Amino acid sequence: MSQVPDSQTMATAAADNALTERTLSSNTIKLDIEHALVEDDPRIWSNARKNTILFIISGASMIAGLCANIQNPANSQIQQELHATSSEISLSLSLFILVQGNFPVVWSAISEIKGRKLVYLASITLFTVGSAIVAVSKTIGLVIGMRVVQAAGSSTVIAIGAATLADIYEPHQRGTMMGVYYSAPLLGPSIGPILGGGLTQGLSWRAVFWFLVIWGAIILSAFAFLFKDTFRKERSLTYQNVLKRRTHERKLTEEKDGARKEQIVSEKKTSEDGTSGTQTPIGDVEAQPTVPDLAIKEVKLSMADVNPFPPYLRILSRKNNLFILIPSGLLFAFSFSITYTCARTLSLYYDYDAMTTGLVLLAYGIGSMLGSVLGGRWSDRTLGRLKAANRGVSYPEMRLESTKIAMLWFPPAVIGYAWVCQEHVHVAAICVMLFLSGFFSIWIYASTLAYIVDANVGRSSSAVATNSSFRGLSAFIAAEIAVPLQDAIGDGGLYTLWAGLMVFRGTDDITCTLER
Repeated sequence: MSQVPDSQTMATAAADNALTERTLSSNTIKLDIEHALVEDDPRIWSNARKNTILFIISGASMIAGLCANIQNPANSQIQQELHATSSEISLSLSLFILVQGNFPVVWSAISEIKGRKLVYLASITLFTVGSAIVAVSKTIGLVIGMRVVQAAGSSTVIAIGAATLADIYEPHQRGTMMGVYYSAPLLGPSIGPILGGGLTQGLSWRAVFWFLVIWGAIILSAFAFLFKDTFRKERSLTYQNVLKRRTHERKLTEEKDGARKEQIVSEKKTSEDGTSGTQTPIGDVEAQPTVPDLAIKEVKLSMADVNPFPPYLRILSRKNNLFILIPSGLLFAFSFSITYTCARTLSLYYDYDAMTTGLVLLAYGIGSMLGSVLGGRWSDRTLGRLKAANRGVSYPEMRLESTKIAMLWFPPAVIGYAWVCQEHVHVAAICVMLFLSGFFSIWIYASTLAYIVDANVGRSSSAVATNSSFRGLSAFIAAEIAVPLQDAIGDGGLYTLWAGLMVFRGTDDITCTLER
């Protein structure tokens, strides 16, 4: 004979079932924003489409690397033809790197609401137009102004290129892809002087900027016809925050309208004569003009929504970001300084022309490219190994473990470069030290960039833009002090100081890892 459960047992069972359902429901639907469900998920696109996107943004990123260096061989010709001073030529270079480093903060804020493709098209168009105006300029003032426009336009890929890769690749794949992507702009410091020198000697300084116009037009066409937007608003914290604010505003508006309706209906009911002829019909009340519903699917862009400073400050408010952004800025300042001062050393003490100087600097570019690709792969491998050892659970700081091997060898490579330049030994030794310095510096940066993206889920473009701002400001300072320091203490003293700074930046990476 079966036992019939009493009411208390049934109530207990029902409560247990409800608790279980709530727990399962919570565990099922609680997804981090990184893996929010989206339509046409870029993460599951074919490898062919992903590789096309990687190829396009890598080609676009070469613009940023080329622009900062391709002008150098043409400086003397520009100065002579436009009757410019040395300080005006220096200003055109320093302002370029400063604007290029800081303007991405604006582009990233817009891209987090309007998407990547629109920003790419607008910025590359700006770059192409600016290059064309520089090419026909007849005054140094116009050159400086349009170089600033060029810098603003070329800065986009610096900020949202990495964010685009974060859109289409899972975290365990990003180190490798970041390494491939970042290897393209690293060619700029090396092939920029070669291209600039060849075009200037063969044609004129204006040919340098017409080349940039052609390259910009090619990249613009690629973005227009081959690039599919990777942005998904469900995975953007910036977009979601705007959406929440707009939804809250709509709710308040609806509550005010509801209270207004109730007041009018109440007044109608208490009318003295009670006749319909002196009353406002309910239908008329509902037809009164009200604030229209705010679109939920499409948030309209406003200046408040794209204000770059709140995301910038949110990135800086996290201590782990600061521990990485400062050394990242130092790495870029070092790269800018070493290519700038090495060209000067080769010109003064080895009597090399622009083309030969560019060929020597190619050693630094090749080392940087190899370090970027291999460092990215090692970063992914380290992340996978540590994740497996941690029972399948990973955190962004695991990536920084992959930088330790490079941090051991980077300062000695810098010191080696310092003293082979100081002693003016055979140029082959300079090439070797340039290669090693580039290799180890970018090995570290490949992991650093991937960490910045992984540690700022939903704000990847804002984080990369903040990183770009630190790098631009650091390079601007390095450009201003490099030559005076080189003249005062020589390459030996200057790059021994840089080696000390690299030891400092290495301790910051370790500190960031320990903070976890």
